[in-house]
Amino acid sequence: MDTTQFLIKTIIKGIQEKKGHDIVVADLTDIGDTICNHLVICQGNSPAQIEAIAESVGDFARTHAHAKPTAVDGLRNAQWVAMDYSDVIVHIFLPEPHDFYDLEHLWADARLTEIPDID
Repeated sequence: MDTTQFLIKTIIKGIQEKKGHDIVVADLTDIGDTICNHLVICQGNSPAQIEAIAESVGDFARTHAHAKPTAVDGLRNAQWVAMDYSDVIVHIFLPEPHDFYDLEHLWADARLTEIPDID
């Protein structure tokens, strides 16, 4: 398993640790001119859960994959948090912005992998 795939699996574990759901991995590697190769998209139910998921993702990535995000944005209002790990960008949404932006379908050519909820 390459380092990017290991990072993605680690991020998913961090999301699941805090009961994040509707996890989708979008593989953008075959699409030209993208800012990253993979998106990991998930949803939480409240701003507090969004913050907890972001903290868990950061902890899991740092501890298990030795990776730190180059940027984290959106923690102030915790409606949509984006965490940039260069090749992988993590998006953690509340339901309304998740439905509105619909990132999973914005990239029509991406290969989407849905991760089953664990609860």
